[in-house]
Amino acid sequence: MTSQIHMPGPVCLIENINGQLMVNQEALKILSTIKEPVVVVAIVGLYRTGKSYLMNKLAGKKKGFSLGSTVQSHTKGIWMWCVPHPKKSDRTLVLLDTEGLGDVEKGDNQNDSWIFALAILLSSTIVYNSMGTINQQAMDQLHYVTELTERIRSKSSPEASEVEDSADFVSFFPDFVWTLRDFSLDLEVDGQVVTADQYLENSLKLKHGTGEKIKNFNLPRFCIRTFFPKKKCFVFDRPTHRKRLGQLETLHDDELDPEFVKQVTEFCSYIFDYSKIKTLSGGIKIDGPRLENLVLTYVNAISSGDLPCMENAVLALAQIENSAAVQKAIAHYDQQMSQKVKLPTDTLQELLDLHRTTEREAIDVFIKNSFKDVDHLFQKDLAAQLEKRQNDFVNQNMKASSDRCSALLQDIFQPLEESMKQGVFSKPRGYRLLIQKIQDLKEQYYQEPGKGTQAEETLQKYLKSKESAIDAVLQTDQTLTEKEKEIEVERVKAEAAEANAKMLEDMQKQTQQMMEQKEKSYQEHVKQLTDKMEKDRIQMQQEQERTLALKLKEQEQLMKEGFQKESRVLNDQIQNLRKQMQKTRSGCVII
Repeated sequence: MTSQIHMPGPVCLIENINGQLMVNQEALKILSTIKEPVVVVAIVGLYRTGKSYLMNKLAGKKKGFSLGSTVQSHTKGIWMWCVPHPKKSDRTLVLLDTEGLGDVEKGDNQNDSWIFALAILLSSTIVYNSMGTINQQAMDQLHYVTELTERIRSKSSPEASEVEDSADFVSFFPDFVWTLRDFSLDLEVDGQVVTADQYLENSLKLKHGTGEKIKNFNLPRFCIRTFFPKKKCFVFDRPTHRKRLGQLETLHDDELDPEFVKQVTEFCSYIFDYSKIKTLSGGIKIDGPRLENLVLTYVNAISSGDLPCMENAVLALAQIENSAAVQKAIAHYDQQMSQKVKLPTDTLQELLDLHRTTEREAIDVFIKNSFKDVDHLFQKDLAAQLEKRQNDFVNQNMKASSDRCSALLQDIFQPLEESMKQGVFSKPRGYRLLIQKIQDLKEQYYQEPGKGTQAEETLQKYLKSKESAIDAVLQTDQTLTEKEKEIEVERVKAEAAEANAKMLEDMQKQTQQMMEQKEKSYQEHVKQLTDKMEKDRIQMQQEQERTLALKLKEQEQLMKEGFQKESRVLNDQIQNLRKQMQKTRSGCVII
């Protein structure tokens, strides 16, 4: 079911108060109501570069994120605007506008680095917005990407090296989009017309060499290529005259440069069509509540002086999700059993069959809502709770049966008890008359439906409670000889023994049924867990293959560039050698 989002404008998600990052509770409440997956698009870049304008266009509004019209940074912290996805109704678009990087008034770029890192961690698409061309100055301004290994960890293991850790970034980092504002050059490389994407790829080529200058040149380019295998570039003309830029919120499209309007439309279409659902390692799709928990986990880690860790965030999310999954499963079980079960059931097996069917459904609910259940602790907890509920139902079933049978016996045998009190059977042949009456009433009792599992046991307890009264009638019956009385006493004992043996057999049968049910429950848990583990294994394998393919593609590109560079050097050497040979030949004199 699609969430109803009513956000007339953005709200601050992460406040930046004197360099301290704090989560805004109002924004978290909004996220908690979004039940479908979210596509999270964050924009970062230097202050006063028009980031907010692009985000407002993605929201389908002219106003919303504050644009500002002075040289001061306007946005502080990270602001959020949740809007219905314009093209895909099964997801919500979450837009994150970050405060401008490099604001001279802050005087400390550490805060900028954390804002940049959070934008990376929370988004499925990161938009880096800058002015002009991709030159060395633009790369130097993107030094935040080179600091990511100092700000983010993929694994909590302390022995994981920085290189290994950063190599895993590609598996959960967002897609990268570079937007170049006020771009005034022709898109040409070496005299050839190129696309914006080709221009970006060419700008990210590495230089060969080992000097400090080359190292500084390559580092940001290498990081972008390594961390973000999927890259896209858009160039934008200046939207209007410089003096009217402060009025962008009020200008209609026909008052802007037509080429700029077209470029913005293409940018928005790309974001809507290709920005993916925010997904964590293992294929875990993020919805509003999960994004809420990620925000809390990352900001709390930063506030406590730790590095935000992807693995820890997933585990923390798993703790919350798995606990909730157990409660959902138990709630489903309780709700279904309350509808299906009418106590008392005729047999224990009938109750156990209902339990097993509902238990299977409950396990399925848990499996669908859980992930990364380390050592299966939460599933074991679910199994224990379900077993307890089964035992509770068995006990309730026994009590309901006992209560029903006791009430039934009271109704059926009450007239007989009154007759016995009045001495109706204290007469010659009264005992045989009493026994016959008891047999008739027992048959009447057996004919009554809905007695449940305790029918025989309750009857025998009742008859045993009347043994002394029945024996008194036997002893006072003068028509019976002493021998006949002894025989009758033995007969009653034999019947009682037979009834007890049958009750013991029934108890053993019920115990066996309970043991079989326990084994079936265990096998059901194992089966569903095995199925889920196999699905997770396939999903993880596919994810690893995709990540490896992206890494290999980037490595192949690097090797190709290196080969092309070496080929050019070799060709230059060959050309120089040919020139030297020609000079040598022309300088030779034949004598």
